[in-house]
Amino acid sequence: MTAPWEAVIGLEVHAQLLTRSKCFCACSTAFGAPPNSHVCPVCLALPGALPVLNAEALRLAARAALALHSRIAPVSVFARKNYFYPDLPKGYQISQFELPLASGGWLQVDTHDPKGNPLIQRRVGITRVHIEDDAGKNLHGFGGWSVVDLNRAGTPLIEIVGEPDLRSAEEAAEYLRQLRNLLMFLGVCDGNLEQGSLRCDINVSIRKQGDSALGTRTEIKNVNSFRFAQHAIQFEIARQIAVLSSGGRVVQETRGWDDKAGRTVSQRSKEEAHDYRYFPDPDLPPLRIDPEWLQKQQDELPELPVDMRKRFVDAGLSAYAAGVLTSHPAVARFFDAACKLHGDPTRVANFVMSEVMRDSTTDGLEARFTVSPEQLAQLLKLVDAGTISGKQAKEVYSAIANTDHSPADVVRDKGMAQLSDVGELETICARIIEQNAKNAASYRAGKTAILGFFVGQVMKETRGSASPALVNEILKRLLS
Repeated sequence: MTAPWEAVIGLEVHAQLLTRSKCFCACSTAFGAPPNSHVCPVCLALPGALPVLNAEALRLAARAALALHSRIAPVSVFARKNYFYPDLPKGYQISQFELPLASGGWLQVDTHDPKGNPLIQRRVGITRVHIEDDAGKNLHGFGGWSVVDLNRAGTPLIEIVGEPDLRSAEEAAEYLRQLRNLLMFLGVCDGNLEQGSLRCDINVSIRKQGDSALGTRTEIKNVNSFRFAQHAIQFEIARQIAVLSSGGRVVQETRGWDDKAGRTVSQRSKEEAHDYRYFPDPDLPPLRIDPEWLQKQQDELPELPVDMRKRFVDAGLSAYAAGVLTSHPAVARFFDAACKLHGDPTRVANFVMSEVMRDSTTDGLEARFTVSPEQLAQLLKLVDAGTISGKQAKEVYSAIANTDHSPADVVRDKGMAQLSDVGELETICARIIEQNAKNAASYRAGKTAILGFFVGQVMKETRGSASPALVNEILKRLLS
Protein backbone atom coordinates (compact mmCIF):
# COMPACT_ATOMS: atom_id res chain seq x y z
CA MET A 1 0.00 0.00 0.00
CA THR A 2 1.34 3.46 -0.84
CA ALA A 3 2.05 5.77 2.07
CA PRO A 4 -0.91 8.22 1.86
CA TRP A 5 -3.54 5.47 2.12
CA GLU A 6 -4.83 3.40 5.00
CA ALA A 7 -7.02 0.30 4.73
CA VAL A 8 -9.95 -0.18 7.13
CA ILE A 9 -11.11 -3.79 7.39
CA GLY A 10 -13.89 -5.46 9.35
CA LEU A 11 -14.97 -9.11 9.26
CA GLU A 12 -18.40 -10.65 9.72
CA VAL A 13 -17.77 -14.30 10.56
CA HIS A 14 -20.47 -16.95 10.28
CA ALA A 15 -19.81 -20.10 12.32
CA GLN A 16 -22.01 -23.19 12.24
CA LEU A 17 -22.78 -24.40 15.75
CA LEU A 18 -21.96 -28.01 16.65
CA THR A 19 -25.50 -29.17 17.34
CA ARG A 20 -26.96 -32.47 16.18
CA SER A 21 -30.21 -30.82 15.10
CA LYS A 22 -31.12 -27.59 13.35
CA CYS A 23 -31.77 -24.23 14.95
CA PHE A 24 -35.57 -24.27 14.95
CA CYS A 25 -36.50 -27.88 14.20
CA ALA A 26 -35.36 -31.45 14.95
CA CYS A 27 -33.78 -32.22 11.53
CA SER A 28 -30.22 -33.58 11.55
CA THR A 29 -27.29 -31.29 10.79
CA ALA A 30 -25.01 -34.18 9.72
CA PHE A 31 -22.86 -33.24 6.73
CA GLY A 32 -22.81 -35.29 3.53
CA ALA A 33 -26.32 -36.78 3.56
CA PRO A 34 -28.20 -37.26 0.25
CA PRO A 35 -29.64 -33.93 -1.00
CA ASN A 36 -32.88 -32.78 0.63
CA SER A 37 -33.02 -35.74 3.03
CA HIS A 38 -32.63 -33.70 6.24
CA VAL A 39 -35.71 -31.52 5.82
CA CYS A 40 -39.12 -31.12 7.45
CA PRO A 41 -42.12 -28.75 7.28
CA VAL A 42 -40.31 -26.21 9.49
CA CYS A 43 -37.08 -25.87 7.48
CA LEU A 44 -39.06 -26.17 4.23
CA ALA A 45 -41.32 -23.33 5.46
CA LEU A 46 -44.55 -25.21 4.82
CA PRO A 47 -47.73 -23.40 5.91
CA GLY A 48 -48.54 -23.77 9.61
CA ALA A 49 -45.08 -25.03 10.65
CA LEU A 50 -43.74 -23.21 13.72
CA PRO A 51 -40.09 -22.83 14.80
CA VAL A 52 -38.81 -23.75 18.29
CA LEU A 53 -35.34 -22.61 19.40
CA ASN A 54 -32.71 -25.31 19.90
CA ALA A 55 -31.49 -25.01 23.53
CA GLU A 56 -28.05 -26.40 22.65
CA ALA A 57 -27.60 -23.75 19.95
CA LEU A 58 -28.27 -21.08 22.58
CA ARG A 59 -25.76 -22.68 24.98
CA LEU A 60 -23.01 -22.77 22.36
CA ALA A 61 -23.73 -19.23 21.20
CA ALA A 62 -23.53 -17.99 24.80
CA ARG A 63 -20.18 -19.76 25.31
CA ALA A 64 -18.75 -18.03 22.25
CA ALA A 65 -20.04 -14.62 23.32
CA LEU A 66 -18.68 -15.02 26.85
CA ALA A 67 -15.25 -16.11 25.56
CA LEU A 68 -15.22 -12.97 23.40
CA HIS A 69 -15.90 -10.87 26.51
CA SER A 70 -19.26 -9.76 25.09
CA ARG A 71 -22.21 -8.63 27.19
CA ILE A 72 -25.10 -11.11 27.04
CA ALA A 73 -28.40 -9.25 26.84
CA PRO A 74 -31.01 -10.29 29.44
CA VAL A 75 -33.61 -10.10 26.64
CA SER A 76 -32.98 -10.53 22.92
CA VAL A 77 -35.38 -10.75 20.01
CA PHE A 78 -35.43 -12.84 16.83
CA ALA A 79 -36.21 -10.96 13.66
CA ARG A 80 -37.06 -11.80 10.07
CA LYS A 81 -34.45 -10.67 7.56
CA ASN A 82 -36.38 -10.58 4.32
CA TYR A 83 -34.81 -11.35 0.96
CA PHE A 84 -35.57 -13.70 -1.90
CA TYR A 85 -33.10 -16.34 -2.97
CA PRO A 86 -33.72 -19.90 -4.21
CA ASP A 87 -31.94 -21.54 -1.25
CA LEU A 88 -34.09 -19.66 1.29
CA PRO A 89 -37.49 -21.39 1.27
CA LYS A 90 -39.07 -19.09 3.87
CA GLY A 91 -38.29 -15.96 1.86
CA TYR A 92 -36.60 -14.65 5.01
CA GLN A 93 -33.81 -15.64 7.38
CA ILE A 94 -34.45 -15.89 11.10
CA SER A 95 -31.78 -13.66 12.62
CA GLN A 96 -31.40 -10.95 15.26
CA PHE A 97 -31.16 -7.23 14.57
CA GLU A 98 -32.01 -4.48 17.03
CA LEU A 99 -31.73 -6.68 20.14
CA PRO A 100 -29.00 -9.30 19.54
CA LEU A 101 -27.86 -11.99 21.96
CA ALA A 102 -24.63 -10.16 22.84
CA SER A 103 -22.80 -6.94 22.09
CA GLY A 104 -19.35 -5.49 22.65
CA GLY A 105 -16.27 -7.55 23.48
CA TRP A 106 -12.88 -8.18 21.92
CA LEU A 107 -10.49 -10.81 20.61
CA GLN A 108 -6.78 -10.60 21.33
CA VAL A 109 -4.81 -11.07 18.11
CA ASP A 110 -1.12 -11.98 18.33
CA THR A 111 0.98 -11.77 15.18
CA HIS A 112 4.58 -12.95 14.87
CA ASP A 113 7.43 -12.66 12.42
CA PRO A 114 8.85 -15.80 10.72
CA LYS A 115 11.22 -16.34 13.66
CA GLY A 116 8.36 -16.29 16.11
CA ASN A 117 9.10 -12.91 17.67
CA PRO A 118 5.96 -11.01 18.73
CA LEU A 119 5.14 -8.11 16.43
CA ILE A 120 1.67 -6.98 17.47
CA GLN A 121 -0.45 -7.97 20.43
CA ARG A 122 -3.69 -6.06 20.56
CA ARG A 123 -7.43 -6.34 20.92
CA VAL A 124 -9.80 -6.27 17.95
CA GLY A 125 -13.26 -5.09 18.96
CA ILE A 126 -16.42 -7.16 18.59
CA THR A 127 -19.60 -5.30 17.68
CA ARG A 128 -22.12 -8.07 18.32
CA VAL A 129 -22.74 -11.81 18.41
CA HIS A 130 -26.14 -13.07 17.34
CA ILE A 131 -27.93 -16.31 16.45
CA GLU A 132 -29.42 -17.04 13.04
CA ASP A 133 -30.25 -19.98 10.79
CA ASP A 134 -28.34 -20.88 7.65
CA ALA A 135 -29.66 -20.97 4.10
CA GLY A 136 -29.56 -24.02 1.83
CA LYS A 137 -27.05 -24.48 -0.94
CA ASN A 138 -27.33 -23.77 -4.66
CA LEU A 139 -25.45 -26.16 -6.94
CA HIS A 140 -24.74 -25.14 -10.51
CA GLY A 141 -23.68 -26.89 -13.71
CA PHE A 142 -26.08 -29.82 -13.87
CA GLY A 143 -26.53 -29.90 -17.65
CA GLY A 144 -27.09 -26.18 -17.63
CA TRP A 145 -29.49 -26.38 -14.69
CA SER A 146 -29.09 -25.16 -11.13
CA VAL A 147 -30.41 -27.25 -8.25
CA VAL A 148 -31.01 -26.58 -4.56
CA ASP A 149 -30.04 -28.76 -1.60
CA LEU A 150 -31.92 -27.69 1.53
CA ASN A 151 -30.14 -30.01 3.98
CA ARG A 152 -28.19 -27.03 5.32
CA ALA A 153 -31.27 -24.77 5.55
CA GLY A 154 -31.96 -24.09 9.22
CA THR A 155 -28.52 -25.11 10.51
CA PRO A 156 -27.75 -22.92 13.54
CA LEU A 157 -25.16 -20.16 13.09
CA ILE A 158 -23.66 -17.40 15.10
CA GLU A 159 -22.60 -14.27 13.30
CA ILE A 160 -19.67 -12.50 14.93
CA VAL A 161 -19.46 -8.93 13.67
CA GLY A 162 -16.03 -7.41 14.23
CA GLU A 163 -15.21 -3.74 14.55
CA PRO A 164 -13.32 -2.15 11.61
CA ASP A 165 -10.07 -2.33 13.60
CA LEU A 166 -7.96 -4.34 11.13
CA ARG A 167 -5.47 -2.53 8.90
CA SER A 168 -3.88 -5.17 6.67
CA ALA A 169 -4.72 -8.38 4.83
CA GLU A 170 -2.22 -10.30 6.95
CA GLU A 171 -3.74 -9.03 10.17
CA ALA A 172 -7.26 -9.89 8.98
CA ALA A 173 -6.21 -13.45 8.08
CA GLU A 174 -4.62 -13.86 11.53
CA TYR A 175 -7.78 -12.55 13.20
CA LEU A 176 -9.78 -15.15 11.29
CA ARG A 177 -7.34 -17.93 12.27
CA GLN A 178 -7.41 -17.04 15.95
CA LEU A 179 -11.20 -16.64 16.02
CA ARG A 180 -11.55 -20.08 14.42
CA ASN A 181 -9.09 -21.44 16.97
CA LEU A 182 -11.10 -19.99 19.84
CA LEU A 183 -14.38 -21.44 18.59
CA MET A 184 -12.78 -24.87 18.18
CA PHE A 185 -11.31 -24.84 21.71
CA LEU A 186 -14.77 -23.96 23.01
CA GLY A 187 -16.34 -26.87 21.11
CA VAL A 188 -18.70 -24.37 19.50
CA CYS A 189 -17.70 -24.94 15.85
CA ASP A 190 -15.58 -27.57 14.12
CA GLY A 191 -13.89 -24.85 12.01
CA ASN A 192 -14.13 -26.93 8.82
CA LEU A 193 -13.53 -24.33 6.13
CA GLU A 194 -13.94 -26.72 3.20
CA GLN A 195 -17.40 -27.77 4.35
CA GLY A 196 -18.41 -24.16 4.98
CA SER A 197 -18.65 -24.51 8.77
CA LEU A 198 -16.78 -21.22 9.05
CA ARG A 199 -16.94 -18.47 6.45
CA CYS A 200 -16.79 -14.72 6.46
CA ASP A 201 -17.87 -11.54 4.72
CA ILE A 202 -15.10 -8.96 4.49
CA ASN A 203 -15.71 -5.21 4.51
CA VAL A 204 -12.89 -3.16 3.01
CA SER A 205 -12.55 0.60 2.60
CA ILE A 206 -9.69 3.03 2.00
CA ARG A 207 -9.03 6.44 3.48
CA LYS A 208 -6.18 8.92 3.62
CA GLN A 209 -3.86 8.30 6.55
CA GLY A 210 -4.82 10.56 9.43
CA ASP A 211 -8.48 10.81 8.38
CA SER A 212 -11.07 9.72 10.93
CA ALA A 213 -14.00 9.39 8.53
CA LEU A 214 -14.48 5.98 6.90
CA GLY A 215 -14.33 5.58 3.14
CA THR A 216 -16.94 3.86 0.98
CA ARG A 217 -16.77 0.15 1.69
CA THR A 218 -17.22 -2.91 -0.43
CA GLU A 219 -18.21 -6.30 0.95
CA ILE A 220 -16.56 -9.52 -0.23
CA LYS A 221 -19.05 -12.32 0.43
CA ASN A 222 -18.70 -15.90 1.63
CA VAL A 223 -14.92 -16.36 1.84
CA ASN A 224 -14.06 -19.75 3.37
CA SER A 225 -10.25 -19.84 3.32
CA PHE A 226 -7.53 -17.92 5.15
CA ARG A 227 -5.57 -17.70 1.93
CA PHE A 228 -8.58 -16.53 -0.08
CA ALA A 229 -9.36 -13.91 2.58
CA GLN A 230 -5.82 -12.55 2.53
CA HIS A 231 -5.58 -12.45 -1.26
CA ALA A 232 -9.06 -10.95 -1.68
CA ILE A 233 -8.27 -8.14 0.76
CA GLN A 234 -4.89 -7.44 -0.86
CA PHE A 235 -6.53 -7.20 -4.29
CA GLU A 236 -9.41 -5.06 -3.06
CA ILE A 237 -7.09 -2.62 -1.28
CA ALA A 238 -5.02 -2.22 -4.45
CA ARG A 239 -8.15 -1.86 -6.59
CA GLN A 240 -9.67 0.85 -4.41
CA ILE A 241 -6.39 2.78 -4.20
CA ALA A 242 -6.16 2.69 -8.01
CA VAL A 243 -9.75 3.95 -8.34
CA LEU A 244 -9.27 6.82 -5.90
CA SER A 245 -5.80 7.73 -7.19
CA SER A 246 -7.20 8.13 -10.71
CA GLY A 247 -9.94 10.48 -9.50
CA GLY A 248 -12.69 7.85 -9.50
CA ARG A 249 -15.20 6.94 -6.83
CA VAL A 250 -15.48 3.62 -5.01
CA VAL A 251 -18.99 2.19 -5.39
CA GLN A 252 -20.63 0.55 -2.39
CA GLU A 253 -21.30 -2.97 -3.60
CA THR A 254 -21.06 -6.66 -2.86
CA ARG A 255 -18.18 -8.44 -4.55
CA GLY A 256 -17.03 -12.05 -4.76
CA TRP A 257 -13.55 -13.58 -4.87
CA ASP A 258 -12.50 -15.38 -8.05
CA ASP A 259 -9.44 -17.36 -7.02
CA LYS A 260 -8.64 -18.58 -10.54
CA ALA A 261 -8.58 -15.02 -11.88
CA GLY A 262 -6.98 -13.69 -8.67
CA ARG A 263 -9.44 -10.81 -8.38
CA THR A 264 -12.67 -9.67 -6.77
CA VAL A 265 -15.67 -9.38 -9.07
CA SER A 266 -18.78 -7.22 -8.75
CA GLN A 267 -21.97 -9.11 -7.86
CA ARG A 268 -24.61 -6.58 -6.89
CA SER A 269 -25.14 -3.23 -5.19
CA LYS A 270 -24.68 -3.42 -1.42
CA GLU A 271 -27.85 -3.67 0.61
CA GLU A 272 -28.45 -1.52 3.67
CA ALA A 273 -30.27 -2.79 6.77
CA HIS A 274 -33.54 -1.17 5.70
CA ASP A 275 -33.45 -3.12 2.45
CA TYR A 276 -34.05 -6.32 4.42
CA ARG A 277 -37.20 -4.95 6.09
CA TYR A 278 -36.31 -6.40 9.49
CA PHE A 279 -39.19 -6.94 11.89
CA PRO A 280 -39.62 -9.13 15.01
CA ASP A 281 -40.53 -12.72 14.19
CA PRO A 282 -44.09 -13.24 15.46
CA ASP A 283 -43.55 -17.00 15.81
CA LEU A 284 -40.69 -16.69 18.31
CA PRO A 285 -41.10 -15.00 21.71
CA PRO A 286 -38.37 -12.76 23.16
CA LEU A 287 -35.41 -14.76 24.45
CA ARG A 288 -34.94 -14.20 28.19
CA ILE A 289 -31.66 -15.33 29.75
CA ASP A 290 -31.67 -16.71 33.28
CA PRO A 291 -28.74 -15.17 35.25
CA GLU A 292 -27.96 -18.45 37.03
CA TRP A 293 -27.86 -20.34 33.73
CA LEU A 294 -25.57 -17.69 32.28
CA GLN A 295 -23.21 -17.90 35.27
CA LYS A 296 -23.07 -21.68 34.79
CA GLN A 297 -21.96 -21.18 31.17
CA GLN A 298 -19.27 -18.74 32.33
CA ASP A 299 -18.00 -21.14 34.99
CA GLU A 300 -17.79 -24.03 32.51
CA LEU A 301 -15.67 -22.21 29.93
CA PRO A 302 -12.46 -24.18 29.19
CA GLU A 303 -8.97 -22.69 29.16
CA LEU A 304 -8.86 -20.37 26.15
CA PRO A 305 -6.07 -20.48 23.54
CA VAL A 306 -4.66 -17.08 24.54
CA ASP A 307 -4.35 -18.22 28.17
CA MET A 308 -2.88 -21.55 27.12
CA ARG A 309 -0.26 -19.80 24.96
CA LYS A 310 0.74 -17.64 27.92
CA ARG A 311 1.01 -20.70 30.15
CA PHE A 312 3.25 -22.44 27.63
CA VAL A 313 5.47 -19.37 27.26
CA ASP A 314 5.73 -19.08 31.05
CA ALA A 315 6.86 -22.73 31.07
CA GLY A 316 9.79 -21.85 28.81
CA LEU A 317 8.47 -22.24 25.25
CA SER A 318 8.96 -19.60 22.57
CA ALA A 319 5.92 -17.61 21.47
CA TYR A 320 6.17 -19.37 18.11
CA ALA A 321 6.15 -22.85 19.67
CA ALA A 322 3.24 -21.91 21.93
CA GLY A 323 1.31 -20.73 18.88
CA VAL A 324 1.98 -23.94 16.93
CA LEU A 325 0.99 -26.16 19.86
CA THR A 326 -2.30 -24.32 20.34
CA SER A 327 -3.21 -24.38 16.65
CA HIS A 328 -5.66 -27.23 17.29
CA PRO A 329 -7.33 -28.27 20.56
CA ALA A 330 -6.36 -31.94 20.13
CA VAL A 331 -2.69 -31.02 19.56
CA ALA A 332 -2.73 -28.86 22.69
CA ARG A 333 -4.27 -31.69 24.74
CA PHE A 334 -1.69 -34.18 23.42
CA PHE A 335 1.19 -31.85 24.28
CA ASP A 336 -0.21 -31.09 27.73
CA ALA A 337 -0.65 -34.79 28.52
CA ALA A 338 2.88 -35.67 27.37
CA CYS A 339 4.34 -32.79 29.41
CA LYS A 340 2.67 -34.00 32.59
CA LEU A 341 4.16 -37.44 32.05
CA HIS A 342 7.66 -36.28 31.04
CA GLY A 343 8.16 -32.98 32.85
CA ASP A 344 10.23 -30.96 30.35
CA PRO A 345 7.97 -28.79 28.14
CA THR A 346 10.78 -27.76 25.80
CA ARG A 347 11.93 -31.32 25.09
CA VAL A 348 8.36 -32.46 24.50
CA ALA A 349 7.51 -29.44 22.35
CA ASN A 350 10.50 -29.94 20.05
CA PHE A 351 9.65 -33.58 19.41
CA VAL A 352 5.92 -32.94 18.99
CA MET A 353 6.51 -30.18 16.43
CA SER A 354 9.25 -31.97 14.50
CA GLU A 355 7.88 -35.52 14.46
CA VAL A 356 4.42 -36.03 15.93
CA MET A 357 2.61 -33.16 14.20
CA ARG A 358 4.17 -34.10 10.87
CA ASP A 359 2.42 -37.47 11.02
CA SER A 360 -0.85 -36.37 12.64
CA THR A 361 -4.12 -35.79 10.80
CA THR A 362 -7.05 -33.61 11.84
CA ASP A 363 -10.71 -33.71 10.89
CA GLY A 364 -12.73 -30.94 12.46
CA LEU A 365 -12.23 -31.17 16.21
CA GLU A 366 -10.85 -34.70 15.98
CA ALA A 367 -7.19 -35.60 15.48
CA ARG A 368 -5.27 -38.83 14.99
CA PHE A 369 -1.74 -39.28 16.30
CA THR A 370 0.60 -42.15 15.50
CA VAL A 371 1.75 -42.46 19.12
CA SER A 372 0.18 -41.81 22.50
CA PRO A 373 1.34 -39.18 25.00
CA GLU A 374 2.47 -42.08 27.22
CA GLN A 375 4.65 -43.57 24.46
CA LEU A 376 6.20 -40.20 23.69
CA ALA A 377 7.02 -39.50 27.34
CA GLN A 378 8.61 -42.95 27.71
CA LEU A 379 10.65 -42.43 24.55
CA LEU A 380 12.04 -39.08 25.69
CA LYS A 381 12.90 -40.52 29.10
CA LEU A 382 15.06 -43.12 27.36
CA VAL A 383 16.98 -40.26 25.72
CA ASP A 384 17.26 -38.41 29.05
CA ALA A 385 18.71 -41.52 30.69
CA GLY A 386 21.32 -41.90 27.97
CA THR A 387 19.88 -45.27 26.92
CA ILE A 388 19.45 -44.09 23.31
CA SER A 389 20.57 -41.03 21.38
CA GLY A 390 18.36 -38.36 19.90
CA LYS A 391 18.91 -39.85 16.45
CA GLN A 392 17.92 -43.29 17.69
CA ALA A 393 14.80 -41.79 19.27
CA LYS A 394 13.48 -41.00 15.79
CA GLU A 395 14.07 -44.60 14.73
CA VAL A 396 12.25 -45.89 17.80
CA TYR A 397 9.43 -43.43 17.15
CA SER A 398 8.97 -44.88 13.67
CA ALA A 399 8.94 -48.39 15.12
CA ILE A 400 6.23 -47.69 17.70
CA ALA A 401 4.07 -45.56 15.36
CA ASN A 402 0.54 -46.92 15.03
CA THR A 403 1.25 -49.67 17.56
CA ASP A 404 0.88 -50.10 21.30
CA HIS A 405 4.52 -51.19 21.65
CA SER A 406 6.60 -49.79 24.47
CA PRO A 407 9.67 -47.76 23.40
CA ALA A 408 11.78 -49.67 25.94
CA ASP A 409 10.73 -53.01 24.42
CA VAL A 410 11.67 -51.81 20.93
CA VAL A 411 15.09 -50.64 22.14
CA ARG A 412 15.70 -54.01 23.83
CA ASP A 413 14.45 -56.13 20.90
CA LYS A 414 16.50 -54.19 18.36
CA GLY A 415 19.61 -54.04 20.52
CA MET A 416 19.65 -50.26 20.22
CA ALA A 417 21.06 -49.36 23.62
CA GLN A 418 23.34 -46.37 23.28
CA LEU A 419 27.05 -47.14 23.16
CA SER A 420 28.60 -45.47 26.18
CA ASP A 421 31.58 -47.74 26.83
CA VAL A 422 34.47 -45.26 27.16
CA GLY A 423 37.17 -47.73 26.15
CA GLU A 424 35.35 -48.89 23.01
CA LEU A 425 34.55 -45.32 21.98
CA GLU A 426 38.16 -44.20 22.52
CA THR A 427 39.32 -46.97 20.18
CA ILE A 428 36.83 -45.90 17.49
CA CYS A 429 37.67 -42.19 17.87
CA ALA A 430 41.43 -42.83 17.73
CA ARG A 431 41.06 -44.87 14.55
CA ILE A 432 38.97 -42.19 12.83
CA ILE A 433 41.47 -39.47 13.84
CA GLU A 434 44.32 -41.56 12.43
CA GLN A 435 42.40 -42.09 9.17
CA ASN A 436 41.82 -38.34 8.83
CA ALA A 437 45.19 -36.92 9.77
CA LYS A 438 44.85 -33.74 7.67
CA ASN A 439 41.58 -32.84 9.33
CA ALA A 440 43.10 -33.56 12.72
CA ALA A 441 45.98 -31.20 11.91
CA SER A 442 43.49 -28.49 10.84
CA TYR A 443 41.63 -28.85 14.14
CA ARG A 444 44.88 -28.52 16.10
CA ALA A 445 45.74 -25.46 14.00
CA GLY A 446 42.64 -23.71 15.30
CA LYS A 447 39.85 -24.79 12.94
CA THR A 448 37.74 -26.19 15.77
CA ALA A 449 34.55 -26.25 13.69
CA ILE A 450 35.93 -29.39 12.02
CA LEU A 451 35.10 -31.27 15.23
CA GLY A 452 31.62 -31.77 13.77
CA PHE A 453 33.15 -33.82 10.95
CA PHE A 454 34.75 -36.21 13.42
CA VAL A 455 31.54 -36.50 15.48
CA GLY A 456 29.66 -37.36 12.29
CA GLN A 457 32.17 -40.05 11.35
CA VAL A 458 31.93 -41.64 14.79
CA MET A 459 28.14 -41.61 14.69
CA LYS A 460 28.25 -43.17 11.24
CA GLU A 461 30.63 -45.86 12.45
CA THR A 462 28.40 -46.69 15.41
CA ARG A 463 25.16 -46.35 13.42
CA GLY A 464 24.03 -43.53 15.67
CA SER A 465 24.29 -45.56 18.84
CA ALA A 466 27.17 -43.64 20.44
CA SER A 467 26.50 -41.06 23.12
CA PRO A 468 27.03 -37.69 21.38
CA ALA A 469 28.14 -35.98 24.58
CA LEU A 470 30.67 -38.69 25.33
CA VAL A 471 31.94 -38.70 21.72
CA ASN A 472 32.51 -34.93 21.85
CA GLU A 473 34.40 -35.25 25.14
CA ILE A 474 36.67 -38.06 23.87
CA LEU A 475 37.40 -36.42 20.51
CA LYS A 476 38.37 -33.10 22.12
CA ARG A 477 40.71 -34.93 24.50
CA LEU A 478 42.35 -37.03 21.78
CA LEU A 479 42.65 -34.18 19.28
CA SER A 480 44.23 -31.85 21.82
